[in-house]
Amino acid sequence: MAEPRVIVYPPDETGTRRVRVDGEILGRAYGLGDVVEFLRRAGWPDEEDWPPIEWRGGGPEVWAPEPPAPG
Repeated sequence: MAEPRVIVYPPDETGTRRVRVDGEILGRAYGLGDVVEFLRRAGWPDEEDWPPIEWRGGGPEVWAPEPPAPG
């Protein structure tokens, strides 16, 4: 199976998420609008043209790190 073209990684301790397109990290997203902008700059201006996005550590509504497990 091929590597996904777009991967959004889990939120880090600051709540930002790395965005990778075709194996290259494009930057850190602070929210869904940033992901949309990264995709636009990568050549996909319209949502209906986007390749599948793999959301790791939660979907597009998750922008805070998971709290530590009780100990």
